[in-house]
Amino acid sequence: MILCDREEKVEVRQPQNHSFRGALISGKGVGSMRHLAIFLSLAVPVFAQAPVVDLFNGQDLDGWRSPWGTWSAVESVHIDPANPKDFIAKPGKGILLNTAGEHTVDVLTEREFGDCKLHVEFCIPKGSNSGIYLMGRYEVQILDSHGKDKLTFGDCGGIYERASGGGGRAPDVNASKPAGEWQTFEIDFRAPQFDASGKKTANAKFIEVKLNDKVVQKDVEVEGPTRSAKFNDEKSKGPLMLQGDHGPVAFRNLRIEEVPRP
Repeated sequence: MILCDREEKVEVRQPQNHSFRGALISGKGVGSMRHLAIFLSLAVPVFAQAPVVDLFNGQDLDGWRSPWGTWSAVESVHIDPANPKDFIAKPGKGILLNTAGEHTVDVLTEREFGDCKLHVEFCIPKGSNSGIYLMGRYEVQILDSHGKDKLTFGDCGGIYERASGGGGRAPDVNASKPAGEWQTFEIDFRAPQFDASGKKTANAKFIEVKLNDKVVQKDVEVEGPTRSAKFNDEKSKGPLMLQGDHGPVAFRNLRIEEVPRP
């Protein structure tokens, strides 16, 4: 039996206020100038690091837009020995599960994000399929791809093709673990950019996608929303969406950090 138990959550880092440090200047001449140089170097502001936002509180769908379908919190999931395409869930807290065996709705965060770094841990049973949509528009695919030799954009870690067709990209390597094991995405994403008139000046871009500590995508631009996106337009911010209508999937430790870029 493969058991996917709950892990302790990493504490959210809190933002810090900008701080300025200074020094008293006294004396005259060269010594005074030296002191002034030291003062100026120490007076550079230390900018606050953006807080890491925990998207799932471990208990319920607070912070997620309704409807929620059958999404709920559970303590653990494991593959059903009688049907390896389904989960058996233990009631409790810590894991976000869409369904033990049937399809349900996609869910979106209430909050919207642009440029960000995303940490996601997921678990799927045999043959299941899901996806993570940055801004509700650009999908990184989740699929039971363990052991496959020939990969496509539809495999785990792939950037799915656009809604209009074309543009998908297969993962560079097959980093997938067997069904029933917890896996991890680390996604560095840049939102599309627009000028003052609203004209797009730069495409959305997956700067880097890691699956289980292996780089599967690097500097991949996306010209428009991918297939099955929630929205067909493009904006500077949007909600995170978890696909729930393609099969059972469990998530935990969903954390996002907004990244200011020049």
